[in-house]
Amino acid sequence: MSQSLISVVIPVFNGEKYLEETILSALHSIHIPLEIVVVNDGSTDSSLDIANRLAEQHSELVVISQKNAGVSAALNTGCRAANGIYLFPLGADDLISERYLSEAAKILDQSQQVKVVYCQAVKFGDFGQKPWKLKPFSLNLLARDNMIFACSLFRKSDWEAAEGFSEDMTMGREDWEFWIKLLKNGGEVVKLPFIGFHYRIHSGSKRKKTGTNQKKRERIAYLNAKHMDFFERELNGPLRFQRTWSKPYNTLLKFLGKL
Repeated sequence: MSQSLISVVIPVFNGEKYLEETILSALHSIHIPLEIVVVNDGSTDSSLDIANRLAEQHSELVVISQKNAGVSAALNTGCRAANGIYLFPLGADDLISERYLSEAAKILDQSQQVKVVYCQAVKFGDFGQKPWKLKPFSLNLLARDNMIFACSLFRKSDWEAAEGFSEDMTMGREDWEFWIKLLKNGGEVVKLPFIGFHYRIHSGSKRKKTGTNQKKRERIAYLNAKHMDFFERELNGPLRFQRTWSKPYNTLLKFLGKL
């Protein structure tokens, strides 16, 4: 088993309904040594009280509280404070299996070429449970969509090299942009062959709030502004609203001399 310290970073904003279950899920991990950093991002409910109560019972749990600044800022606060050489963001309403962290840490220990380790996953919650079907990783596919959920293991040194999560990306899918920063210039990705992550869907899920066409347009404009070198290389031009057609459309425009 890996002896590398893992820091699980849990940002929470008004997450009292599921926070305790999430923290206990992380605490039940068989990986040791383990640190859990809960960042209370200006909650107005009992989230901070729940985290502080559990911290009194578990020495590996650290609680930080800040004014509301958004999920990226909260993640960065937790990552900066983390002592682990490996970082693992965890949504305040999601769950992980007991062996996910230990198996992921083994992979990072064995190869410096690997930058990200994730696993198979299921979605669960208000509608029941079903497998989360994600496409296999490739840089070309990453240029068009994200297939790595945020709750994955990576090195703190790589987070530092990428300058953390982009706090000005406020239109959602900040994990997608982070993976682009982390991986566009090289690095392998490993997907573990078992279900280790349980992504909760409910009426307050962030993913539901960031799926509008307006948010998508804002997101695409932001990504193009920051990573045009990456999209030029992978898509022969900018990411388009119809993302699947980005490369053929860009190629046609270049052929016609219009790009």
